[in-house]
Amino acid sequence: MIDALQGKAEDAASFLKMLASAPRLMLLCHMANGETNVGQLADLTGMRMPTVSQQLALLRAQGLVRTRREGTTIYYSLDSEIAQDVLALLQKHFCPPKAMARGSSSKKLETSSVD
Repeated sequence: MIDALQGKAEDAASFLKMLASAPRLMLLCHMANGETNVGQLADLTGMRMPTVSQQLALLRAQGLVRTRREGTTIYYSLDSEIAQDVLALLQKHFCPPKAMARGSSSKKLETSSVD
């Protein structure tokens, strides 16, 4: 396994660097929910459209997103199985469903009230 990783270490590091940016990570998370355009991503993230476009260009250059043109609108979606897998893992650990989050916080309250 170590030999295989040595051959791919630069690719893995490059991939992780793309995810190490909060704005890019937010864009990828929104695209994990489906195809979207720059205006929608700007609205969802609160980023300015030029910033969104710049970040999308970087993600596209790395092969993490693909585009589809419909008239004058360009739609973006994930184009990387690895990114989809990593985003699912991040979502599981950092963005639990609201019902699950409420349940876990009530357990904490119950535990602390018993002490």
